Amino acid sequence: MKRRIFLAAALTATCLTPAAVLAEGVTVGVSWSNFQEERWKTDEAAIKAALEEAGATYISSDAQSSSSKQLSDVESLISQGADALIILAQDTQAVIPAVQLAADNGIPVIAYDRLIEDARAFYLTFDNVEVGRMQARAVLEAAPEGNYVMIKGSPTDPNADFLRGGQQEVLQEAIDAGKITIVGEAYTDQWLPANAQRNMEQILTAADNKVDAVVASNDGTAGGAVAALQAQGMAGIPVSGQDADKAALNRVAMGTQTVSVWKDSRDLGRRAGEVAVALAGGDMLKDVEGASEWTSPAGTTLTAQFLNPVPVTQDNLDVVVEAGWITKDELCQGVENGPAACN
Repeated sequence: MKRRIFLAAALTATCLTPAAVLAEGVTVGVSWSNFQEERWKTDEAAIKAALEEAGATYISSDAQSSSSKQLSDVESLISQGADALIILAQDTQAVIPAVQLAADNGIPVIAYDRLIEDARAFYLTFDNVEVGRMQARAVLEAAPEGNYVMIKGSPTDPNADFLRGGQQEVLQEAIDAGKITIVGEAYTDQWLPANAQRNMEQILTAADNKVDAVVASNDGTAGGAVAALQAQGMAGIPVSGQDADKAALNRVAMGTQTVSVWKDSRDLGRRAGEVAVALAGGDMLKDVEGASEWTSPAGTTLTAQFLNPVPVTQDNLDVVVEAGWITKDELCQGVENGPAACN
């Protein structure tokens, strides 16, 4: 069994908070799928802050978008003494042997932001179906009729289909009424903006540029779609995204992206750190505060917690500035006659 360094003598240490007492000697390992994406640095800072506050130690690895490397990374984190693991899965199925290895060593696992189809992993994320709904609502309001393109996420990431399902819920009525026609749809391998741009270019060619709106599933894919639109002189048609990347928020201010659904990863990262400490301390998955039972589309019953996202458009750009997520200068760079947040 894994070592558990808690309790006893530490309980008399009056200079420590209760959380720090419980987490003294605890190491939390984080396996990132692709740390190159902008948002994960924000998540990491929040996880580190929560662990530091609790008196725990942070170690990490970057799988660099490789499922096989992620497996070896998890093995390495375990060998370094991780008492709990936070895994941002590259592939929901390929990562399951890592969960098995952790279970064999008595180490709890948090499936961070991306589903792992294994009931032994605590699933912590935002409500991604609702994110998809928010994206589609914003685009539909801006373009209630016309030809739509759906730029989806990675085919190995279940979030891509959760988002797509939410988008379809909102668009279905307009599709059935003949107001909207989906003229192109593509998964984006590894969520890479370059792949999204290539997909968008191909769809524009096939549709003879007769495209009125793009429902893109995150800010990276939105950036790729916008680049393809700009090359055809079509910048400014409605485009969705998520993650509130700084470049995307600037596009919202510029008017080349309609919405970025903000999932404050500072909240998600902090919560992951708190849950990791609780599980390392012996809490059962079902005993985690805010946890509920949830069944995946594949029929796996998991213990999960979902945080609430916020759609950010030109109408409420001030919320990300006021929250310290982005500075006004970063948001409004190059913006002329822009929204109120830039005045």
